[in-house]
Amino acid sequence: MQPTALLDPNGAVPDRREARRTLAVAGFNHALHDGYTDLIYLMLPIWQTEFALSYGLLAAMRALYACAMAGLQVPVGRLAGRVGGKTLLALGTTLSACGYLLAGLSSGVPGLGAALVLSGAGSSTQHPIASAAVSRAFGTRARGPLGIYNFSGDLGKAAIPGLLSLLLIVMAWRHTLLLLGLGGLLVAAMVILAMPRNHGDRTQAVSREQPGREAGEVSGGRGGFAVLLAIGILDTAVRMGLLTFLPFVLRAKGASIPLNGLALTLVFVGGAAGKFACGWLGARAGTLRTVLVTEGGTAACIVAVLLLPLTPAMVLLPLLGVMLNGTSSVLYGTVPELTPAHRAEHAFAVFYTGTIGSGAIAPVLYGFLGDALGPNAATVATAMSAIAILPLALALAPHLSERRQPPV
Repeated sequence: MQPTALLDPNGAVPDRREARRTLAVAGFNHALHDGYTDLIYLMLPIWQTEFALSYGLLAAMRALYACAMAGLQVPVGRLAGRVGGKTLLALGTTLSACGYLLAGLSSGVPGLGAALVLSGAGSSTQHPIASAAVSRAFGTRARGPLGIYNFSGDLGKAAIPGLLSLLLIVMAWRHTLLLLGLGGLLVAAMVILAMPRNHGDRTQAVSREQPGREAGEVSGGRGGFAVLLAIGILDTAVRMGLLTFLPFVLRAKGASIPLNGLALTLVFVGGAAGKFACGWLGARAGTLRTVLVTEGGTAACIVAVLLLPLTPAMVLLPLLGVMLNGTSSVLYGTVPELTPAHRAEHAFAVFYTGTIGSGAIAPVLYGFLGDALGPNAATVATAMSAIAILPLALALAPHLSERRQPPV
């Protein structure tokens, strides 16, 4: 199967310079939103002390953000065709930043919950619009840039919680959230000023049809996309469930709040490297081999972190991050292969709805398991979920056409 070529409305191949600018703006915006999403994990122990929340309620607070982000993915993908992707992306970034400003000003659980819903709703614009913009901008060479785009998200996961952990040493948590909210407003302005409109807006993509293949046919069949989505849902459940309990597992080993911030930074740095490396590896070794290695490695690393003392566990965290986040880069890069060009926003919206919805629901289930059996047992359950992905990867293989990707 040949990859679908994405063209601009006039039938010309998109300008490479504008494509790279699209990738740069989308990547920077992705870094902000993923950093916003994952700094919540660092805030959970602080909010537990501040508001006297149980593990289940902590997971529910995290779920408010994730549910708002997941539930609006498909409507946002459709709205982009009317409002314009660039405008909607900037508005969403502004809304997400304002949510964190409100969180810094909140004086109770209701206010904090409302702030997380607001910020999550703003972040719902980021994935479907930016992913489709990058995919459209690079056409047949989109797998590599999509890997870089996902890699940039992990840079944000590493940088923003790391920055927060440093700021918490010198100022109150409320002031740090206010500062991060103001930073988000600056990124929203950058989207308006720097992102090319043709790639930020939804356009009528034209596919270069293959002989014997009707336009709009989903490559690999509907079953292939469904299996890919199932793998994405489980992979996200593993990642979000583990990150919910990792600070508590490490705290039981003697880690302080700043050390927990460092631990999350190590995981996210490893995750960034994993997304970059696995995007490259997936294009060469194939999706199946890469997923088998990363998910098996994830389960092994989770068990090792549970069993090891604090210092060796900290040393292992970057490798855990590589395995934990590497799979997602391969999965995101496979979405265009299983989707016709003119359905890019919708396909990414459906995929992100499933994965982010999993990120909302899974921590709640793991949270109640943690309340019943303790954080260690809930963490073991995440390792078992990673193992459950292996047979699904084998089922996906027949729907794929593994091939060497052209250079960007």
